[in-house]
Amino acid sequence: MKALIVEDEKMARDNLARTISSLFPDIEIVGTSASVAETLRWLRDPSCSADIIFMDVELSDGDCFEIFRQEKVTAKVIMTTAYDSYAVKAFEAGSIDYLLKPIDPAALRRAVERCRERTSGVDLDALMRALGRSDSPAYKERFIVSVGERIIPINASDIAYFYSKDKYNYLASADGSHYIIDSSMDSLEGELDPKKFCRISRGCIVALGAVRSVTRQFGGRLRVEAEPGPPFEMTVARARVDDFLAWLE
Repeated sequence: MKALIVEDEKMARDNLARTISSLFPDIEIVGTSASVAETLRWLRDPSCSADIIFMDVELSDGDCFEIFRQEKVTAKVIMTTAYDSYAVKAFEAGSIDYLLKPIDPAALRRAVERCRERTSGVDLDALMRALGRSDSPAYKERFIVSVGERIIPINASDIAYFYSKDKYNYLASADGSHYIIDSSMDSLEGELDPKKFCRISRGCIVALGAVRSVTRQFGGRLRVEAEPGPPFEMTVARARVDDFLAWLE
């Protein structure tokens, strides 16, 4: 693999290069840059190419998101920074991983392995939506949840349903995990692709892939069997039955 290091501090750049060379003998560092302008020149040079970019967020002439505003980046990107305030934007932009300085070698190893498993680079459409520069429907492709000090990105394709319980809203993932989220059901309904998600009641939005069967109930409502099983009875409100059945088709 070929790697580009984008870092405006020479000591940090040299330390990262040494760590990469030590941990990953098969990764060749083919370039370094210290600014948005320098990185853009490198990316636009036909003779330059990289499979993976280790990219600091705050550069000498601006933040790294300006690079994506001006140039399509096809390489996989691991963002690095001393601050955690960019984490949500980085994941929404399609960054493979987000590492806080000083970079832990074990975390770096995990990030690189994730890059090896991926076949595509930065999702440019997702990045433009995160930056508010897209005219396409802003359906979210990734949600960020917090568990203690951890920030966890969850792809929309890995979500089974959202639900309300005991005055909290939850995201249930396909692996059976449940996370408290801050978003309201109304805002979620507007952020999700209506071809893949359907709001079946005031307190539940279900993903198409999670629906296993539907049973008619007395009074015109429908009972949904979902996988993973929800900690509540998942029913379709009478007023939403027709829309739900049309959505299933």
